Amino acid sequence: MTPSTPPSQPVEPTARRGRPRDAARDRALLDATLAVLAESGYGGLTTAAVAARAGVSTATLYRRWSSKEDLVIAAAALYGEGSYAQPDTGSLEGDLRVVLHDKAATMTGEGGRLIRALIGEAAHNTALAGALVGAFLQPVYRRVTEVVRRAVERGEIPPVADADLVGEVVLGPVMSHFLLTPQPPDDVDPATARLAADRLLPFALRAVGGRPAA
Repeated sequence: MTPSTPPSQPVEPTARRGRPRDAARDRALLDATLAVLAESGYGGLTTAAVAARAGVSTATLYRRWSSKEDLVIAAAALYGEGSYAQPDTGSLEGDLRVVLHDKAATMTGEGGRLIRALIGEAAHNTALAGALVGAFLQPVYRRVTEVVRRAVERGEIPPVADADLVGEVVLGPVMSHFLLTPQPPDDVDPATARLAADRLLPFALRAVGGRPAA
């Protein structure tokens, strides 16, 4: 009787390795997207214009993003507010000041340029609206909610009702100030932006039950 032949083992497929993504080229394309958006708006944005501004071919762009909508959503993620650290100054006033300063910096920087270019289109484009909310509103609303939670734990303020709405109340004024101001936000220097945020700070404090330090 001949010994049985052991079953053959499946051969693992060889992993295919593509060319790694070039982070610098990705950034150049997203910077170009912002520039074209600022000049032409979403309706005037084309992938060909973005590729030309970045100095690459449209084929290079399409290897990364399949449409101009995907490209713009990626730009929103890049210029959004997810990179800001949670403030921890030890006081409600100090923490809110940090958040307001950061929001003012965003609204007068590249993030603000992107918001102004897309806000009209987002009114009837669900994907873009979601991208703006996810990149520019939800992260900073969470920061405000955490700031208020810590202040309640420290006994600085009583518990706040509808805490999920606190971010809208605290940040609405600074956002509308820089969106609706007659002076183009791109022309506002950082010191002026911080001063505007500081003027709104006492109102933000009162909105959550706090008081400015004497």
